[in-house]
Amino acid sequence: MIPSRNTVRLAALTLALGAGTGAAWAQARPDCGMNTGKKASGEPIVLGAVVGKTGPDDFSASALAAAAYFKCVNDNGGIHGRPVEYLIADDQWNPEVASQVAAKLVMDRKVLAMVGSSSFVECGANARLYERENVMAIAGVGVPRECFFAKNYAPVNSGPRVSATLVAAHAAQAYKARRMVCIIPNIPSLGNWACEGAKGWGKGQGVEVETITIDPGSADATSVMLQAAAKKPDVIVLNVPKGIMVPMLAAAEQQGLQRRIRFASTTPAYNSDVPKAIGAAWNNALDVHLEFMPTESNGPDNLNWKAVMAAYADKGAPRDSFAQGGYLAARVVTDALLKLGSAKPLDRASVSAALRQVKGFKSDMLCKPFYVGDGARHNANTSGPIAQVSGNGFKQVTAACLTADEPELADVRADEKRLGL
Repeated sequence: MIPSRNTVRLAALTLALGAGTGAAWAQARPDCGMNTGKKASGEPIVLGAVVGKTGPDDFSASALAAAAYFKCVNDNGGIHGRPVEYLIADDQWNPEVASQVAAKLVMDRKVLAMVGSSSFVECGANARLYERENVMAIAGVGVPRECFFAKNYAPVNSGPRVSATLVAAHAAQAYKARRMVCIIPNIPSLGNWACEGAKGWGKGQGVEVETITIDPGSADATSVMLQAAAKKPDVIVLNVPKGIMVPMLAAAEQQGLQRRIRFASTTPAYNSDVPKAIGAAWNNALDVHLEFMPTESNGPDNLNWKAVMAAYADKGAPRDSFAQGGYLAARVVTDALLKLGSAKPLDRASVSAALRQVKGFKSDMLCKPFYVGDGARHNANTSGPIAQVSGNGFKQVTAACLTADEPELADVRADEKRLGL
């Protein structure tokens, strides 16, 4: 039996994250795929994602947005008449579980590609599997190092290393900071790596950056803040998930640290819930790097993302940067599959080849066009603006996108030159 157009099917150890389509149209009618207005009813095209839903923090926003976009695609002709069956697995922030659920998707369910994944552990657990089985992963949110150093893994976001480097560079310029502390979870291949970009950049600029690693499952917020403050920094850079960051900011406020130390954060802080959760003490006192353009921007693609979420996502699904990433990943894959045409058979070989040929994908949500290419690794997004907590929201404090300047990106720049980008 052909699955329902909006079905999200999951094997054991997985969690359904999709939502129904009954929400009111808060924006103009979404622009999705072929835009036929007719429901797809052919043989499903199976795509998958792995997310960290249950664990220290809920990190599933990317796949929720991708699921919403695919539902919209299925209501508008699918991929040349074929609906997308989107399968989402929860890795529980556990590498062993990540391996198990990815194997089910790749080996048992025969997914043609992975789309919109967001996880702190799955890249390291599954990069070899994806390369061996010729499955391309267009992730919504890459986190650990392996997400950006794998042939078959291409995140649309910039990642925590680039994000930390950019917000540190901004803080050094804006606040004349010369000593910083960068706080990061001690997850393998994330740990020091995600703060090393800022540290390396700082060496060339006369800025000292020291790293503090924490256990994301048992970190004591007050102890961490006091440890960071003891190093007498000008700036504390939080490179942690939102669920860990908010208690740390509360602990910092209890100690009055925000009155003498500037605070900055990578993208997880850019969430509409954060200003309300942390309160008035942080007004104009927390700077955040955005891996995409502001969620309230009025570009046509950003407005389309909002329209898709309003029509096809649950009201509780986040409308944050990571949701933008999932939407963009789904759009990249949909556009690539539509370009293959209806005559060419869809299999892993053709889909992977089509995704590697993605070049010049433009969106007003991105500072620069996105590409995949055939390189040994992928980190196309290395830019973004800076915003600051302002009242119950955020205000953009840099006029334009900043671009990361660090040695680790030398091979990426070389690939861009080779591709004529």
